[in-house]
Amino acid sequence: MSKPHPAVAAATVEAERARARLMESAQALQARLSPKVLARDAWEGTKSKGADMVEDAVDAVRARPYAATGVVTALALFLAREPLIDLAGKLVDGVKKKPEAKPAPKRSARKKSTESRNNG
Repeated sequence: MSKPHPAVAAATVEAERARARLMESAQALQARLSPKVLARDAWEGTKSKGADMVEDAVDAVRARPYAATGVVTALALFLAREPLIDLAGKLVDGVKKKPEAKPAPKRSARKKSTESRNNG
């Protein structure tokens, strides 16, 4: 066997190095794209974004407490609109009806017989 040309030998060595780098990159990419890593990264991002949003909301409420109270009140009224409408209807019906006079309590038959014996 003859000795390979130095340029061919250098190209072969460089090709092996490139192949090794490519395999390392592929393994690193596979590790980064694993479902566990993707889920963890998504969860961390969501937590971070949620914390930022809460912090911004707290700052907004501190800056404008009356406006925030108005928004919360409007939202609560919107969510409780049906029970409130029912309550208002009952109140209006109660105002429209005149209060009826309460009839005198009926005497029991036993009291009537006792009274008739005493009077008679």
